[in-house]
Amino acid sequence: MLKAEVKEHLKNDIIPFWQGMKDEVYGGFYGYLGFDLKLDKEAVKGCILNSRILWFFSNAYMILGEKSLLESARHAFLFLKEHCVDRQYGGVYWSLNYKGEPDDTTKHTYNQAFAIYALSSYYDASRDEEALEIAHSLYNLVETKCKDEYGYLEAFSRNFEPVDNDKLSENGVLAEKTMNTLLHVFEAYTELYRVAGEAFVADNLRFMLDIIADKVYNPELGRQEVFFDRTWNTLIDLYSYGHDIETAWLVDRGLGVLGDAVYTAKLTPITKTITENIYNRAYIDHSLVNEAENGVVDTTRVWWVQAEALVGFLNGYQKSPEQKKYQKAAEDIWDYIKNNLIDKRTGSEWFSELDKDRKPIGKPIVEPWKCPYHNGRMCFEVIRRLQDAS
Repeated sequence: MLKAEVKEHLKNDIIPFWQGMKDEVYGGFYGYLGFDLKLDKEAVKGCILNSRILWFFSNAYMILGEKSLLESARHAFLFLKEHCVDRQYGGVYWSLNYKGEPDDTTKHTYNQAFAIYALSSYYDASRDEEALEIAHSLYNLVETKCKDEYGYLEAFSRNFEPVDNDKLSENGVLAEKTMNTLLHVFEAYTELYRVAGEAFVADNLRFMLDIIADKVYNPELGRQEVFFDRTWNTLIDLYSYGHDIETAWLVDRGLGVLGDAVYTAKLTPITKTITENIYNRAYIDHSLVNEAENGVVDTTRVWWVQAEALVGFLNGYQKSPEQKKYQKAAEDIWDYIKNNLIDKRTGSEWFSELDKDRKPIGKPIVEPWKCPYHNGRMCFEVIRRLQDAS
């Protein structure tokens, strides 16, 4: 039932909504739809948003095989290569105006990662060699411009001079390195390695797995730390429940793609512990609470956190089938999503956030961070995993 309902939701709700956000005049996809469902056709177009949409339609096509999905992916690809990529200095901008002209020219490693991720998937869907060439150029740029001996640096000016990392820092700290950016570089390189199979990409996956295990993961607390200085000293007592459960399954997926027994043995106990701790600490009232700063829990229910929790618990169950509680949790969270997070209004998608009483908080339905990446990926993972299981 879970697979059938999720697949129906993907086909009948999420895909049509995002196809309806296509900008046929200036390219790409519109960047803002308010809580009031009013579309702003002149809002900025986040490059992360458009990369994630490219990734979404590429994977939707690979799962469902419908030609219109590949056409939507092609539309996103053309916008990315013609507008998001800086032809003078290289790399992907942070955002563009509605006409596709540079708006915020910051170069962020997080942004480069999502473009690599999207282009790798689009190459797999389309076999367009140009997509893989651009992905490799961005990979080489990240490795030469955005890395030191300790890991990946994050924020740069247009010509790759270091700047403050305010875009990926929150909770009153300014971090030089973040767990979030590291995770998504790992995710991007996993996809690039899956489609192209180069040994040098595999080596960097191992490099990041060591950082996750030895620097980011806190074995005493059984969680990841979030914000760091340059040498991975933590800056704040913050427990990001959504990122932890997302990391658990993304690292497991990366280990499966990498196929390195040594790293599988090193990381699997960590992902198992993270999953168990999230289940025990954050799975409350049929859903996942958001985070805890200095031990104070934020009870907001955020859309992407629920999507990642469903996949994370499904992954935990598939790794350990005796853990029926994870299967039940995944099904329970889907019921919560169906009944509360999915906006039933015509022309909408998922609410962004709910309060503890399950009432929508009036945030936009689409904005630079609100996209079909998390909920779309949840659908893809459920379909793939339960299809494989059957």
